[in-house]
Amino acid sequence: MAARLGKWPRRLATALGLLFVTIAILLGLLRTPDISVANLRAKYGSPASQYLALVPGSPIHLRDEGPRTGFPVVLLHGSNASLHTWEPWVKTLTAKGYRVITLDFPGHGLSGPVPSRDYSAASYVDVLEKAVAHLGLRRFALGGNSMGGGVSWLYAHRHPDQIAGLILVDSSGQPAPKGQDLPLGFRIARMPGIRSLGEIITPRAMMERSLKQSVSVQESATPAVVDRYWELLRYPGNRRATIDRFTGYAGTPRETADAPLAMPAAVIWGAEDRLIPVSSAVWFAQRLPNSRVTVLGKVGHIPMEEAPERSLVPVLTLLEQVSAVEKPTISAAEKSN
Repeated sequence: MAARLGKWPRRLATALGLLFVTIAILLGLLRTPDISVANLRAKYGSPASQYLALVPGSPIHLRDEGPRTGFPVVLLHGSNASLHTWEPWVKTLTAKGYRVITLDFPGHGLSGPVPSRDYSAASYVDVLEKAVAHLGLRRFALGGNSMGGGVSWLYAHRHPDQIAGLILVDSSGQPAPKGQDLPLGFRIARMPGIRSLGEIITPRAMMERSLKQSVSVQESATPAVVDRYWELLRYPGNRRATIDRFTGYAGTPRETADAPLAMPAAVIWGAEDRLIPVSSAVWFAQRLPNSRVTVLGKVGHIPMEEAPERSLVPVLTLLEQVSAVEKPTISAAEKSN
């Protein structure tokens, strides 16, 4: 009997050893490596790309396109996206004579992570302040999608004198009701084991599924677009930054969010947005008395990629209105850029 019992520890050790080896092999097979910064810049950079030392630890990828004398429009991307999300709009706006500035927030696109590991909306407002100061912008239209809309909302409260017009596209910013659970992705990011795996295992199929769940116009999620989202997430450190951002998630302070803003605004929403409901468009409109709401049928969470021409119509109306009353002034900083 004792001899038989003595075999169990050895068998258990052998079984555990095989299990660990199997797990190690699976991790090796499933591991998704980072892509070098040089390769990503070569593929996703452009002649307009600048890499600016606006914050300690990582250059910020920024594009400043169109005529410098054109009325400035600043556009901010959403969570896990990049400035490339605006390319359809940028092409039309610059052709119409507008100056369009887009940037990648830290932990996104070609900007990379920051040592502070602060990826809050407030920290992104600080990044935008530095970009605006660097470019010498005085008055401009500011817009954003999803997370970028929430940053635009906060920035407009902090600097209402700078914002000639506000563009909110399926925007975050409405405080979540008390007691409401965090989204699944934010809850998963707070699980230590899953968090660690998320930094090394990011299958393309997962990114494709996530993107196709975010849009209603499935044709917009082309293989090239899926690759762009997936590959830019693999910028060294961006996956860890994403988990840090999800882990430290906090909603918009109610005292800020509830304050009204007087500038002209366009509130644009996909009728089939499954991430932020259309009711949020009504919430924003109630706090923007000089706004116009446009709800786009058969469109999801990313209208500028799903339906660029339709989603841009109310934006052009707003820009024609606000640019007509703005004096075209160029500061010394603008002239040097």
